[in-house]
Amino acid sequence: MKNVNALVFSLWMASPVLAFSQSASLKKWPEGCSPEVVGKRVAARFVATPHTNFNRPTPPKVITYAESCTWYGALKFAQALGNNELKKDLIKRFEPMFGTEAGMVPPVTNVDYAVFGAVPLQLYIQTDEKRYLEMGQNIADQQWTKPGDQVKVSIEQLAAFQKGFSWHTRMWIDDMFMITALQTQAYRATHNEKYINRAAKEMVLYLDSLQKPNGLFYHAPDVPFFWGRGNGWMAAGMAEILSSLPLNNPDRPRIMKGYQTMMTSLLKYQAPSGLWRQLLDEPASWAESSSTGMFTYAMVVGVKKGWLDRKIYTPAARRAWLGLVSYLDDNADVKDVCEGTNKKNDKQYYLDRKKVTGDLHGQAPILWIAAALID
Repeated sequence: MKNVNALVFSLWMASPVLAFSQSASLKKWPEGCSPEVVGKRVAARFVATPHTNFNRPTPPKVITYAESCTWYGALKFAQALGNNELKKDLIKRFEPMFGTEAGMVPPVTNVDYAVFGAVPLQLYIQTDEKRYLEMGQNIADQQWTKPGDQVKVSIEQLAAFQKGFSWHTRMWIDDMFMITALQTQAYRATHNEKYINRAAKEMVLYLDSLQKPNGLFYHAPDVPFFWGRGNGWMAAGMAEILSSLPLNNPDRPRIMKGYQTMMTSLLKYQAPSGLWRQLLDEPASWAESSSTGMFTYAMVVGVKKGWLDRKIYTPAARRAWLGLVSYLDDNADVKDVCEGTNKKNDKQYYLDRKKVTGDLHGQAPILWIAAALID
């Protein structure tokens, strides 16, 4: 499959006629490149993969955020496809969380752990089983409940909490998927607007504090580099919340403006391969697949929801999807995923990050895209 996908993509890129004839469609795909086929392969790979610890040899003590995001994507894909067998497999994977693997449910001590709650909330949405709702809603509520003394919280986080924001607020752009995915899911499951209102106000805080005039984001205020995956989390987070945010919500115009400004800027930085780079504005930087997946998801959602100009963004999203598919190997593992990355005020640090294959940071957005393309 790898060789076939690579050949199809190389021919597509080399042929202006073929590229033009297919550029306006997010429905017709070369053989082996459809979201149905690719999503099934990546979802099956996830089901067969044990709990992983960011490509480290030791198993994780709790479910990592990368696994949570992949699990969430697989459930959304199963729902979009109407694949009950996949849904059963994903439920079976979760069942030990109520028994033998209960200790692997992450404590709500930081933003990365908390996004796990999006998984049981999605399970509740698809099954209507109250135990999933209770687990996920409890996690969402704890994100806005003052932490106990046993939890280490910075002065800045407490200050944010006192102003009505989550005590998980730390001003890393990664947060704007982790927080918004959880709170938006809680809204979808309960229809209680307090959850989506929380997420919207948090998103506006990050947009006003971190978005640059070109629409992109530094990894953190003290790290002046446009890191690909960090920006990807931001793009996906905005697409996620806008998909459910009521039209009359007062924060919606600000979030939409931030989203559309970012999407416009991303068009300028997309490489001929369809991918985006490890550092978005560095032409010599390597093509990175996880950020590409997140940007593609954000664009596909925007095109299908009517937020983005279909004529402009459909070709970009299509090129990105085909580029991603060409990066899948025979095991349905995507290559050239940036390893787990902390913030650091050192440009070379980002350029030197390892490229890994099969990391769930890269698997997750492929499932999000596949679901969005089918839905």
